[in-house]
Amino acid sequence: MIQLTRLNNTPLVVNSDLIKFVEQSPDTFVTLITGEKIVVLEKSSEVLARIIEFRRSVLAGLCQCWDGSSHRALVVRSSTPSSDETVR
Repeated sequence: MIQLTRLNNTPLVVNSDLIKFVEQSPDTFVTLITGEKIVVLEKSSEVLARIIEFRRSVLAGLCQCWDGSSHRALVVRSSTPSSDETVR
């Protein structure tokens, strides 16, 4: 989730996985996969930077390992070494 600002200075939290594209002309339009359009104060480059920052923070605690015996990639959460959770 990323925080953006509507034109009336109201904060808005958006699920970045639902963003289809971002347009700058001159206002910034965020179009969601649902077709909904949101006009925000942030420039398109700032929206992109916030999406990247959010996704990096989500992925920071993950370590990807390869299990050759099952031919599947295993993802182990490194934040809890005593109770590693394996996702297949």
